[in-house]
This record gives sequence, structure tokens and C-alpha cells, in this order.
Amino acid sequence: MTELELKYGCNPNQKPSRIFMKEGELPITVLNGKPGYINFLDAFNSWQLVRELKAATGWASAASFKHVSPAGAALGYPLSDTDKAMYFTETDHELSSIACAYVRARGADRLCSYGDWVALSDECDADVARMLASEVSDGIIAPSYSAEALEILKTKRKGGYNVVQIDPAYEPAPIERRDIFGITFEQGHNDLKIDGEMLKNIVTKNTELPEAAKMDMIVALITLKYTQSNSVCYVKNGQTVGVGAGQQSRIHCTRLAGQKADNWFLRQHPKVMGLQFVDKIRRPDRDNAIDIYISDEYEDVLADGAWQSVFKTRPEVLTPEEKKAWIATQEGVTVGSDAFFPFGDNVERARKSGVQYIAQPGGSIRDDNVIETADKYGMVMAFTGIRLFHH
Repeated sequence: MTELELKYGCNPNQKPSRIFMKEGELPITVLNGKPGYINFLDAFNSWQLVRELKAATGWASAASFKHVSPAGAALGYPLSDTDKAMYFTETDHELSSIACAYVRARGADRLCSYGDWVALSDECDADVARMLASEVSDGIIAPSYSAEALEILKTKRKGGYNVVQIDPAYEPAPIERRDIFGITFEQGHNDLKIDGEMLKNIVTKNTELPEAAKMDMIVALITLKYTQSNSVCYVKNGQTVGVGAGQQSRIHCTRLAGQKADNWFLRQHPKVMGLQFVDKIRRPDRDNAIDIYISDEYEDVLADGAWQSVFKTRPEVLTPEEKKAWIATQEGVTVGSDAFFPFGDNVERARKSGVQYIAQPGGSIRDDNVIETADKYGMVMAFTGIRLFHH
């Protein structure tokens, strides 16, 4: 198959729409459903991300994409008891590595992952399919599917769930082109390899970079490679915990991603873990209630007449003082940036979310101020020398 007709482009008025190959055949097979234009943008970007994560780390990897940026990405580290509780993973057996990767990628930012596109580096097994069956999701791309997984996925969305299989051996042409406003843009495909070699230029006084933090830097940088710029990514224990995408200001990226990282950590607060939800509450309603409960707008779910539809008993307020104290205990977080930090304020903001390790290109005229700020907090910062803009 050299081309595939689509229903429409980014919007219903943008017709005709298709994906096609100028040479050779499409490297994908649609096993179920009818993916659209944005679905394929998410599919191909997310596939590249998980393929590179697997190649760079050796771990099964997964990503949850929305509007051509990752809501979450993760390696398939085993789930801790805290992970299982905060991600509402109900299973009576040990999950496969690829299933753990998916749970952690989806769990990074569950609100942004609502209606996501899923990418897996390895075969989609029944564990992943069973979890996907209960989530609101648009589709999935993977190199293969077990017979049981495919059978489960074909029942999702009344039989219309999008399931795409990609040839893992496919490599794109070295030159890529696209038309904007009738004008053709051409550039070399971004085949930059991200690995530990890129992290040798440590510019801070503290040069102790543990292997776990190095792995997190790699996760951050590969995630940024496929995130709409400007972008900043917070990572802990092999998974993104906050992605700030498409902001015009670097500090706004850092703040947005930092707020998401704070929310991820607040979801582990004992008061949040102890919330008692009404029976048979919809998963999106539960996730939204948690997000509001830990926000400054908590009264929206705790007011009389509101909490009864969500909770069995009215929870105590998670006070600003409690939130601040809890976030202050966060540590061991890594942050990556797709371009240099122009000011030390980015480091100051990152520190508030437990950041101890930083990977960024360097090259600002104020690098000395940025390094000095990192040194003030005993951080480890590596200059990669590589920019990772993606548009």
C-alpha cells in the first residue's frame, strides 16, 4: 500500500486528506479502526520517541501523546506499591515490562492523557490491552500485537478503536519535506543519537552523576526531541513527571512543567492516596476530582452538594501549607531543556520541584549565572551542546 485516504485533515474543512509514500510502500498496517490526520501525526512522532528510548536504554518504553506532544513517556521499570496505588492499577499478577511502561506513561499526567494516542516500543500484550480497554484513548501504534491483545482492542469504542502496526525496520528518507502556505520546506531528518556520551560535559562543581540520573537525563532529552518547542521536561525514576510544551518563554516552560511535576508528587500525598470515591465513579471524573482537590480551586469538589457525587465522605482540605511542605520533600528529579537556560531563574524554579540534575545545551551569554545558581544548590548540570527544537 502506497497511500491511505483519510476522512479529513487537522479540521473537517481540510479536504482532501491522505498519507502516502513518494517511493516504496507505507510502513504501517491499520489493523482496526480508521485513524485520522492528527492520529497519524501523533502515531509517527510517538513511535520515534519510544523506539529511540528503547534503543538508548534497553528498556521497553511507552508514550502517551496528545496534539503532537507527549503527555507522558516512560521506561518499563517495575511498578512500586505507590505507583500501583496512584495509577489505580488493579491486577492480580505481575505486569509485563511494556505494560509497566504504559501505566507509568499514562499516569504521568492523566488529565492530558485523556483521549491520547499510545505508542509502544515492544509488542502490545494482553496486559496493555486490558488496561487500555478501560481508558479513553484514540488509538495505538506498536510493532506487533499478541492475538489476545488484538482481540481485546477490537472491542474498544464499539469496534472502532484505532490499531496501527508499524514495521520496526522502517527508516525514513534522509531528507524530509513539507508544504507550508504553498511553499516547500526541506531539511535533513533529525537522526541525532542521544546517549550517555552527550552528558560528559558537566559544568558544575558537583560532578557526581549517578547512573539512574543519567538514565533520566536520556529520557528527558529524547522526550524533548519529540515535544513541540519551546519545551522543558521533568523526569524521575525513568518516567516524565512534567512536560511543558509549546511555550514562547523558557521560564514559562519550566514553570508549566514544574507545576505538573508538583501535581504528580501531590498525588502521592497521604490525604490524596486516602480519598474515598463513590462506587463506580468514571475514571475521568475521578482523575478530574483529584486534580481539582490538589489545586487552589478545591472548593469546587468539596462544597456541599458537590462532594457527594464524588466522595463517600467529605475529605479534609489539603491546605497550602501542607502542599508546600510535601513538595519540599521531593528530591532526585532531573530536568531537561530543548534549548539553553538564558537565566538562573529557570534553575531556581526547577529546584522548587526537587530538581537535582539538569541537562541543557548551554551557550547562553549568561551561562556563568546559570552555573552559579546550580552550584548554590549543589546541583549537577551537564551541557549537551545540542539543541532539540521540534516543530
